[in-house]
Amino acid sequence: MKYVEEMKELKNGFLCNYLCHIEHVVKSGNVWPAHYHNYIEILYGISGKYEVILNGKLHKFTKGDLVLINSKEVHQINSCSEEGGQYIVLRFEPEVIYSNMFHNHLHLKYVLPFILETSNHQKVMKKEIIGATFIPDLLYEISNEFQLETFGYELAVQNHIGRIFLWILRYFHKTSTGFMQSTLTDIAFIKRLQPSFDYVLDHFNEEIKATNMASLCNMSSSYFSRTFNEHMGMNFNKYVNYIRISQAEKLLVSTAMNITEVSYAVGFSTTSYFIKLFKSYKNISPKQFQKEFIIMVEAK
Repeated sequence: MKYVEEMKELKNGFLCNYLCHIEHVVKSGNVWPAHYHNYIEILYGISGKYEVILNGKLHKFTKGDLVLINSKEVHQINSCSEEGGQYIVLRFEPEVIYSNMFHNHLHLKYVLPFILETSNHQKVMKKEIIGATFIPDLLYEISNEFQLETFGYELAVQNHIGRIFLWILRYFHKTSTGFMQSTLTDIAFIKRLQPSFDYVLDHFNEEIKATNMASLCNMSSSYFSRTFNEHMGMNFNKYVNYIRISQAEKLLVSTAMNITEVSYAVGFSTTSYFIKLFKSYKNISPKQFQKEFIIMVEAK
């Protein structure tokens, strides 16, 4: 069966790494049909009763309960209350937890349980567990930050997400036997790929061939490509472009370089291809990205 993939949303013209809102439900029945997205998602019940179907398994939650939905995990949400209710929805890209998640296997291991399909961690944490912690207050604070958008709210939201994620990680580590054991194989392969990550970070502005990276990692070209794609969820060329676009973002807002200069500075041979790729990643042209950032800074 094919499920709908929910695309990354825009906020003020930019793709959002994190989003938060309060879902207002007015009756019983389906709230969201089966779908998936790249975001890790947290639901927190305010009122009403719900069921969430995660990869075909039914889970129930109500006021004070927290639901953790993995990145790309198929999920459907139904209301079980005739009068409806409310719940907080917090979504964030895995990279919010560790912005260099593709670069360092020592930190990637903390994120893998929440982006792998094989993860079998606890999905619902009941009110009896969550209620005595700082989690509910932080979720309400994140919701308020999104509504008010006061100066620096992005930093506040990212810090709060980090605290929530760390608490969940430590809770699972303490209470779940064998937590993260299923990721050991992935970690081993990530370690083997680490020389290629390091090389790309140091030489992203140069021509980089997958065949050379295979030799660097002591793998055959076919094995390197297959391993990289399987454990990183993207092929090597896409990863290199991801790094180059990330570096281009920094140059666009921190230097006086024009688009052509930025293009060559991050390793693209043609400006037209850079512009096309930037738009595909960010849903906005590099020039417009630069202008919007200036407008946002001046508005603050």
